[in-house]
Amino acid sequence: MRDDGGVRAGILVTGTEVLSGYVTDRNGPWISERLAELGVEVAHIMVVGDRPEDLAGALRYMRDQGVDLVVTSGGLGPTADDLTAEVVGRFAGREMVLDTEMEGKIAAIIERFARRLRFDPESVRESNRKQAMVPEGATPIDPAGTAPGLVVPAHGQVVIVLPGPPRELQEMWPRALAAPPAQELLARASPYRTLSIRMFGIPESELARSLREIAEDGVALERLEITTCLRGGELVADVRHREGAEDAAEALRSGLERRLGQFTYTESGESIEEVVFWLLGDRTIAVAESCTGGLLAGRLTLRPGSSKWFAGGLVAYSNDAKAEMLGVDPALIDSRGAVSPEVAEAMADGALERFGADVACAVTGIAGPEGGTEEKPVGYVCFCAKTAAGEKLARDPVIPGSRADVRDRSVVVALHLVRYLLEGREPPR
Repeated sequence: MRDDGGVRAGILVTGTEVLSGYVTDRNGPWISERLAELGVEVAHIMVVGDRPEDLAGALRYMRDQGVDLVVTSGGLGPTADDLTAEVVGRFAGREMVLDTEMEGKIAAIIERFARRLRFDPESVRESNRKQAMVPEGATPIDPAGTAPGLVVPAHGQVVIVLPGPPRELQEMWPRALAAPPAQELLARASPYRTLSIRMFGIPESELARSLREIAEDGVALERLEITTCLRGGELVADVRHREGAEDAAEALRSGLERRLGQFTYTESGESIEEVVFWLLGDRTIAVAESCTGGLLAGRLTLRPGSSKWFAGGLVAYSNDAKAEMLGVDPALIDSRGAVSPEVAEAMADGALERFGADVACAVTGIAGPEGGTEEKPVGYVCFCAKTAAGEKLARDPVIPGSRADVRDRSVVVALHLVRYLLEGREPPR
């Protein structure tokens, strides 16, 4: 779908440390998600180093591409390489002037830091004064740290300038959007209608084939923006459209439901752990892990309030730990091996008993890169999901990829196995 209306945006992430890979960019994706929620089409995310000529070049590129809104992150500190405000001011044709009110706010913040950290505020006040220099006519944004943000009108564009630390940027984001130049621009945005269809257990080629068949049935998919990708071991189809294309979106949804409904677990974007919690209801779940080393428990405790459902977990990596912590019979380990369906079930039984849970899931496998055999190669993982009443689902696939891939994908498989168990059905083959 080509979007010829509304508001288009570009995101400029500054920092040589990001460009070199020492620091992972968390701001670009976060800003992109927030803009999409507002109905703004993000056309570009660019990363540039701490060089004024590169930042200026990226700003000119955005302008030449017809971008209405530019959001920058980084380069607002007191040091010599923090030049974003100055470069944006020059790009907008606005002289840098001292904002005395902002200077006072920054001084007060520094004084609080000085008292807490016991350093002389006068020694850093002068270097921080540059943070109160703003392009004339810009709207300053009160800082979350010591660096204020800016909203700068720039020859028909609006440039929002925010600091690099994600906590500061996210706290200042609502204040930036409330600035009059941003409000005037965002009033032109038309929010998207969205679907996020998540599937598990099929390759991307099957989804591509289904989309072709739906188009051949006469559904106007060109009215929709459809993005498909493998994300976290799951197949995701993100669909968005402007008002007026609801009939095409519904035809797509129903077409995918007819063809791939057995593999679909949500059409509104919930994570698999959220679906598992919904299916649990008033029941609790416990986990016993070996090769995943606590990743499954970590995934189940990401959501605030997860203690309502998550009873606990044990990482029983060694054979002795499996026996002592989970009550697995050492003779069973000797005869079947630590990585076996029988031991996985015994681990699940142990988790049910130790935590008094209603449901348990156990994972034991060979993550590699060594330790595999012809019978049990690297990537061989045994899963068992079981209820206190005795219902169970067990699988022992060979999961491809690196050690990290095997561990991460095992967590996804385990969560979906629990989902199928709670739904009372066998996974599709």
